[in-house]
Amino acid sequence: MADRPSRGPKPGSRPPARTKTGRPTKAAARAAAGAAFRNPAKKPAAQKSSGAPRSAVEKSLAMAVRPLPALPGKSAGVQTIPVREAEEGMRLDRWFKERFPALAFGHLQKLCRTGQIRVDGARAKTATRLSAGMQVRVPPLKNEDDDGEGVAAPAVRHPASDDKDARFLKDITLFESRDILVLNKPFGLAVQGGSGTTRHVDGLLEALRDRQGQKPRLVHRIDKDTAGVLVVAKTRLAASELARAFRSRLTRKIYWALVAGVPRVRQGRISTYLAKGEGDGPEGERMQVADHGHDGASHALTYYAVVDQAGQKLSWLSLKPVTGRTHQLRAHCAHIGHPIVGDPKYFNVENWEFPGGLQNRLHLLARRLVLPLANGDVLDVSAPLPPHMAQSWSVLGFDASDYDPIVDAPED
Repeated sequence: MADRPSRGPKPGSRPPARTKTGRPTKAAARAAAGAAFRNPAKKPAAQKSSGAPRSAVEKSLAMAVRPLPALPGKSAGVQTIPVREAEEGMRLDRWFKERFPALAFGHLQKLCRTGQIRVDGARAKTATRLSAGMQVRVPPLKNEDDDGEGVAAPAVRHPASDDKDARFLKDITLFESRDILVLNKPFGLAVQGGSGTTRHVDGLLEALRDRQGQKPRLVHRIDKDTAGVLVVAKTRLAASELARAFRSRLTRKIYWALVAGVPRVRQGRISTYLAKGEGDGPEGERMQVADHGHDGASHALTYYAVVDQAGQKLSWLSLKPVTGRTHQLRAHCAHIGHPIVGDPKYFNVENWEFPGGLQNRLHLLARRLVLPLANGDVLDVSAPLPPHMAQSWSVLGFDASDYDPIVDAPED
């Protein structure tokens, strides 16, 4: 077995090789640096004395033991973070999204699966619910792991962009209090990001982070091409209370829609089961009416009323969803044979000519929302018609000011 490299010159050993000018050779300097890496805790004797000039070898040694800078986005080591009272009941994945917004969800799943993330010493899943006082073990979060996954680079925020986004949100605000923000979401603006979607409400809310770094939270969603009332919680407690209110039957949501034709029953009830379509094509992107017990099918209930009509070609419906399924109103209107005008997914009337003066955009508005708050107050907010629907209402002679969407809506 070969002898281990010596850690320094021994008495009587050969001195380091030097050039004609008396400087150590590069090989000697590299050997000295290698020795320092193998035993970094042991300082060269020359560093113990003060005031003496240092040779090139000694400078190489000093450079070798200098600590390397930390990689960007890499934590110092394992952390144990207590769950705050305001985070009571939060899912582990949501907790990480709040604390470490740059951490990719796929990497979080891997850390949980391999047991690197623990809650009170036990393995945890992304859906684990947290309680105040729990201790979350957070491993070092590297820029990239062996599979090429890891912490995505956080989005760089620019003050000018933040100011612009904040002004935009202020311009579409219908109501604001200390805990709640209600927006009039415009047509075409997505609520959350997805494939190919870079501008969305959730991203714009980054501009409204408070001094503690907390960002307003979404508590419900409406489709990208649906305009109208969107409620946002400014605090975690408000988010919990609003989510509870949305789950209750005390919340009242009223939508307005322009549909093809006129329902024979002017006020009615649509009750079906809806399931996501099968396949990778357009059918897979739509919700389908399904039988009870069908895999993935959920009950969906909507009340509707005809408010006004333009002959037999078009009618204005007031829609009250009792449940909140994906594309529920769009699928239900198509199911009764009166799809919403401008709906690219569910409009299914053959040989239908688009009326002149109307824009080929989805004519669906989240018109009014009434929900009780935890302090006993009632939130009651209405949104105006978006520009393309206001144009259609004007062309068809409909008068939105004469109709109260709550009083005239059918009851359960």
